Amino acid sequence: MRAVQVVTTTGPADVVVNDVPEPEAGPDEVLVEVHRVGVSFPDLLLSRGEYQLRPEPPFSLGVDVAGTVLSAPDGSGLAVGQRVAGVAGHGNAQERVALPVGSVFALPDEVTFDQGAALPMNYLTAEFALHQRAGLQPGETVLVHGAAGGLGTATVQVAVGMGARVVAVVGSEAKRETATAAGAHDVVLRDGFKDAVRELTGGRGVDVVADIVGGDAFTDSLRSLAPLGRLLVLGFAAGGEIPQVKVNRLLLNNVDVRGVGWGAYTFVAPGYMQEQWQRLLPMVAAGAVRPPVGRVYELDAFGQALTDLAERRAQGKSVVRVRD
Repeated sequence: MRAVQVVTTTGPADVVVNDVPEPEAGPDEVLVEVHRVGVSFPDLLLSRGEYQLRPEPPFSLGVDVAGTVLSAPDGSGLAVGQRVAGVAGHGNAQERVALPVGSVFALPDEVTFDQGAALPMNYLTAEFALHQRAGLQPGETVLVHGAAGGLGTATVQVAVGMGARVVAVVGSEAKRETATAAGAHDVVLRDGFKDAVRELTGGRGVDVVADIVGGDAFTDSLRSLAPLGRLLVLGFAAGGEIPQVKVNRLLLNNVDVRGVGWGAYTFVAPGYMQEQWQRLLPMVAAGAVRPPVGRVYELDAFGQALTDLAERRAQGKSVVRVRD
């Protein structure tokens, strides 16, 4: 079968499609025929050998997947032919995959395969960030950096689904429409966002900052927090030097900086992803969670999809088509 593989960790340009052996499902695994694969920031880092997970090449890329069940263990609640989404650290960008039962989720009828491949990592990360790490309450205000990207739009939608007011921060006017369509109540440009947020909140600031971008906006994000505010560190899409914090700012203003390591947490919390999925389903049914799919690529163009992601051209979640 075909698989998108890293054979040398020299970046997206050297990602290739190879023939690899068919997977065999273990006793606690679901065998899935893949229809779509989501393109994720970890894929980009894996292609460069820069991710915290460092498999030995050659290995298959692909974190998020959507497809149909070929086989499932008894008692899993899944049936042959059922539409599902799934998630793994890597290895899903191939025609068939075997995944642990705990990381496979039945797709609601209204969710397409394209949308299904956009759901697991980004939306479960966003839900973990806002529910588990921020303790977000209805009526609070959330600022989302990088709000036009895959994780950004997911965070916007989950925050709205939890009853928050959302201020989206984007890097250009071209991305404003994407953040608005995702459900943000207000959208501001990254340049000058601190003053814009102060005006929008009447000088109070926001309760939560979801920072996916990092970079030189970190200090202004801290300054944008209301008393008892929480700054969530979700990633460093801007690249460059990782921001530093002077802890006296935290003490003087009664604010927190909280790390968001969804993948690390799920390793020590069996069953947690399924609990998250159950919290997301009402948001899907209500229409708050509706993954905005960006460009859809063919399997041979996975490397190009990663290049577009690296060069900040992607809006919404990029998806790769494996089969119709």
